[in-house]
Amino acid sequence: MRNGDDVNDRPGISDEEWARFQEQAAAGAGSPPREPSARARMVTERLRGEPEPAGWRTAAAPRRRAGGRRLKAAAAIVFIAGLALVAVRPELVIDRVTGKAQARQDAAKAGPLAAETGRPTAPPPSVDPDRPTLQEPFRGSPALQWADGAAGIELPAAEAVGGVSQERVAEALRQAKAFLVAANLDPAVLKGERPEAALALLDPKDKELSAHLEKSLAQPGKEQDPMNLFTRYNPAEVKPVGDVVKVRGRMWVEAGEEAGQADVRLDYSFVYPLVKAAPGADQVERTIVRREITFTVADPRTWQVTAGRLRLGDHRVDIANSACEVYDGYVHPAFDADPVTGVTPSGTPQDPYDRSKSIEATSRDGCGTVTRS
Repeated sequence: MRNGDDVNDRPGISDEEWARFQEQAAAGAGSPPREPSARARMVTERLRGEPEPAGWRTAAAPRRRAGGRRLKAAAAIVFIAGLALVAVRPELVIDRVTGKAQARQDAAKAGPLAAETGRPTAPPPSVDPDRPTLQEPFRGSPALQWADGAAGIELPAAEAVGGVSQERVAEALRQAKAFLVAANLDPAVLKGERPEAALALLDPKDKELSAHLEKSLAQPGKEQDPMNLFTRYNPAEVKPVGDVVKVRGRMWVEAGEEAGQADVRLDYSFVYPLVKAAPGADQVERTIVRREITFTVADPRTWQVTAGRLRLGDHRVDIANSACEVYDGYVHPAFDADPVTGVTPSGTPQDPYDRSKSIEATSRDGCGTVTRS
C-alpha cells in the first residue's frame, strides 16, 4: 500500500483470492496475492461507472441460488412425503421408535420350536403385542413359531401298552392324528360342512355317542354343541386369513383302566386367524382352540368294540376369543367394530397360549377374559 492511497477508494484483495492463497500456502505452493496495479484500479473504476450488462454479473449467481432452491424444494418434498407417510401409516415410525420393528425382525428370524414332548413348565414368553395383518396373520403371537397344520401333530413311537399290541397302538396313533386333522384342519369342516371323515373313525358301537353327535350337528345347542369336538365358523360371518392354522401339542399313550386297554391321550392347541367376510375387511383376529381328548383302544376279542375304530372317552375344549353363551356350533371372534353384547366377561384373565396346566385346572364358569389372542 502506498502512502496517500485511500483503502476505501480502491478495490482490495478479494475474499476468493485470499482463500485461494491460503489453500496454496497450506499445500506449500503459491505466493501471496498482490494488490492490483494503478492501471487495473483505473479500469475497475471506469467499469463501475458504466451501466451493467444484463446477466453479466448475475449469470452464475442465479444458478447457485436456483440450485439452493432445488435442494430446499427437494428437502421440502421429502419432508412432506414423510408427513404423509406418517399420516397414512404411523406404525412405520412408531414401530421403529418403540422397538417393534426390531422385535418383528427377531421373530421372523427365530426358527420353529422343537416338538412338544411333555407338558411345558411355563407359558410361552411374552412377545411384542403386535397386531396381526392380512399379510402376517400370526404377527405378535407365540404361534408364529408353531408348526403349520398337520405338521404340528407328531406321533410318538408306538409300543405295546396295557395288553394292547404295538401294531394296534401304532394304528390308533395314526387314527387319532387323522381325527384331529379331519375335525380341526379340514377346510370344508372349518366352513361348517359335516365332518364325515372324523365321524368315520369313531366306533359305531358307541350308540349313545353317535346319537349325541348327530343331534349336535343337526340341532346345535348348549347341551349338544358340535364345537366340543369340531372347529367350525360361519362362512357368511368370517373367513380364514390364508390357509395356515398353527398347531402345537403332544400325543402319548397310557395303560387303560382295565387290562387289555390303552388310552391314547391328546392335548393340542389350534390358532385360527380370521377376518370378517365383508368386502374390504382387513382387521385380523385370532381364535385359539385347545382340545384334550382321550381315545380308548381295546382288544375286540375281549371288549365290545369295533376293530380299527376309536372309542371316544374324555374330551374337553377351551376356546379363546369367541362369543360367550352362543351355542350355534360356530366360533364367533370379536372385532373392534362389533357392538358389545351378551355376557360381560369377568374373572382373572387367562393366557390361551399357556399349555403348562390342563384345561380342567384352568377351567372357569361363565365368560372369562384372555390376556392375548
